[in-house]
Amino acid sequence: MDKAGSPLRIAQWGALILAALAIVDVFWPKQSSDEKPDAPQVQVTFLSFEDLEGWSEGTQAEALGAIALSCKRMFRSEALGDTDPPAEPRLEGWTARSLKAAMLKKGGWLEACGSIDTLMATGENADHTIARDFFETHFQPVLIRADDEEPKFTGYFEPTYEARITPEGLFTAPVLTPPDDLIQVQLGAFDPDLAGKRVAGRVKGNRLVPYADHEGIIDEVPPGREPLGYLNPNDLLFMQIQGSGRLAFDDGQVERVGYAAQNGHKYVPVGRTLVNEGHMALSNVTMQSIKDWLTKAPGEDAAAIRYSNPSYVFFRPLTDLPDPNLGPLGAQSVQLTPHRSLAVDHRYYVYGSPVWVETEATERNAAIRRLFIAQDTGGAIRGTQRGDVFFGAGAAAADAAGTMNAPGEMIILLPKALFIEKTDEPS
Repeated sequence: MDKAGSPLRIAQWGALILAALAIVDVFWPKQSSDEKPDAPQVQVTFLSFEDLEGWSEGTQAEALGAIALSCKRMFRSEALGDTDPPAEPRLEGWTARSLKAAMLKKGGWLEACGSIDTLMATGENADHTIARDFFETHFQPVLIRADDEEPKFTGYFEPTYEARITPEGLFTAPVLTPPDDLIQVQLGAFDPDLAGKRVAGRVKGNRLVPYADHEGIIDEVPPGREPLGYLNPNDLLFMQIQGSGRLAFDDGQVERVGYAAQNGHKYVPVGRTLVNEGHMALSNVTMQSIKDWLTKAPGEDAAAIRYSNPSYVFFRPLTDLPDPNLGPLGAQSVQLTPHRSLAVDHRYYVYGSPVWVETEATERNAAIRRLFIAQDTGGAIRGTQRGDVFFGAGAAAADAAGTMNAPGEMIILLPKALFIEKTDEPS
């Protein structure tokens, strides 16, 4: 057996490191120190709770269970550093990187998270007035905006799809676990300027090359590979977009599966493809309209639209979820809470942060004024004002998530301890 310190193992790891560095050179060319751009500039505005529309009438107690889960996870993981928060904050000139660094100070979260444990233990979490007082006591509302950004809020859910153990009839698309030859590289480990960026591929010789795309993976499932099940190809596409799901087999068994890995190819919305090819007007694009088009289209046409998205998501069984009433695991590795968990761009926000969301009413969606907890992310969630609401499971959740598409604004609540000696009070 090859041991960890053997020459063969060392050579293999050396090849992977060289391959990762080669990928960095190809996609992010080196620059001299005076040419290297800083992290994206963001505008940071300190607000008061009076600035949050609907805050005084909100049902904040319903978010306490979600943030309690996040707090426990934050202090079990290595996500937060041991460094104390800055004694004197900077209220101007923030970049994405410097602001994220401030959020990651463990000392800034200790008091707030400790108070949540105390509040939950008293059994008073059903009182929204007490919950609002808790957030107002321990948190500071902060609006973060990047230049030229268009706010957008969408929704997602945990779908249930009919599945088969073996391929038959319409059930031909394999639900696969991550392959052994899939290598995922966090580029920030090699260059801090690339923090948050990653690539995935496989080793060929001493090079890291792109992994097969969506079509290639579906068409060439290796012999001996045992999928978790088989779905209608359209259902697999939507389950991959949602990032989790429930497989309902014909023997009555239901298996929950969640995101495990991705093939490294960029996510391309199939709705955009349908619009670009003239099959559908942009104003008519919803999850339901896309699925209806794919179902009615000839098989080859539907496959071409599906494969226009080269991304393929691999899944893993979720057999150890502690609370069957909650959703699947999000990116923070805590179970998602329906109507209270929010997917955000992790380049800007720290998982576990409370986020106040205000969306505008549209023809399909009622306005939202609600406190969420940032617990997840997604390939299409990019920007300081880009959020994805988790609606839960079932038909109602599917309807709400499928039509959710609204402009709005989100304000993060950061622990006041991160801004100890703040001198500029909100006007």
